[in-house]
Amino acid sequence: MKIFYYVHTGHRIGLDRFRRATTIIRALGDVDITLLCSDFRIAHEARKFGIHKSVGIDLVQNIPKIAERGDAMIFDSDEANPTMLEDMRDYFSTFIRVSDDPDDEKAVNEFLISPYLSGDGICNALVVDDKYFRAKDKQKTIKLAYFFGDDDYEKDLEKNLSFLEELNPDLQLGFYYFLDYEDMLREKFKNHHEFEDYDKVIQNSEILVTSSPQAVLENLVSGGKPIYVQRDDYSLNFQKLFSELNIPIIVDGNYKQLINIISQINNHNYYKMKQKSDKLAIFIKENLNL
Repeated sequence: MKIFYYVHTGHRIGLDRFRRATTIIRALGDVDITLLCSDFRIAHEARKFGIHKSVGIDLVQNIPKIAERGDAMIFDSDEANPTMLEDMRDYFSTFIRVSDDPDDEKAVNEFLISPYLSGDGICNALVVDDKYFRAKDKQKTIKLAYFFGDDDYEKDLEKNLSFLEELNPDLQLGFYYFLDYEDMLREKFKNHHEFEDYDKVIQNSEILVTSSPQAVLENLVSGGKPIYVQRDDYSLNFQKLFSELNIPIIVDGNYKQLINIISQINNHNYYKMKQKSDKLAIFIKENLNL
C-alpha cells in the first residue's frame, strides 16, 4: 500500500492548501508519502519545502493514473463533487479529508481534519507549522507587511497600488505572478521580498495585511497582528474561524476601515491558538495504521 496526499494548487488557487500539506507531511516525519499537486510548477519546487516525492497531475481526475485501488489518500481540495468523493472513499483503503467548511459533515467511510468539527473519526485542529510558534517571542523587524496571496491572475493587486503606496508596507511577492508584473511591483515597492523570503516575512512582521488565510494563522502564532482582507474569488469559510480568533476582517475593499484598524491595532486583543501538530500527526498515523 502506498500513501498519497492530493492538494489543489494553481495560478487561480494559490498555495494555501499546499503550505498546509507540506506542514502535515513534515509533521509525519519519515512516513513515505507522495504529494500530488494539480499543477506541475509547484510539484517541481516541492523539494524546497522538505517534500521528497511530488508529482504534478494537472487534474484531480488523474489521481487513478498514479494511485492504485487499496492505496491510502489524504485529500485537500474542494474540486470533487459528492459522487466523486464517494468513489474515492471506495477506491482507497483509507481516505482522510482536510476541510475548511463550517457546514461540512463527515462521511461514514472517511476520516476528517477540520477546525470546526469534532467527534469520532474527526481531528479538530488547525494546521500551522511548529516553526511559526517558535517565532512568537522573536523581535519583529518589519512594522507593516502586505501579502495579497500567491496567485493574482487578474492583477487585482495592481488596482489598489495607489492605496498601498500610501501605507508604504513591505511587499511579499507571490508564487504565481507574471514576470512583467513582478518587475513592476519591485519598482513600486522599495521594500519587497521574494517568494523565497515568505517564512522570514511572516515571522518578522508586526502587522500583516493579507488575503491568504494560511498566512493569517502563521503570522498570528508567530506573535504578529494579522488583518485579513477577504478576496471576492476566495471562499468565505475562514470568516467564522477568524471571528472566533478575533482577527480583523476587511470585506468589499473597505480600505478606510483597514486604515482605522491599523491605527488602533495596539489596543486589539487577538485570541491565542494552540499548537496541535503532535495531535494531528498521531491522528493520521493511527488511521493509516502506522
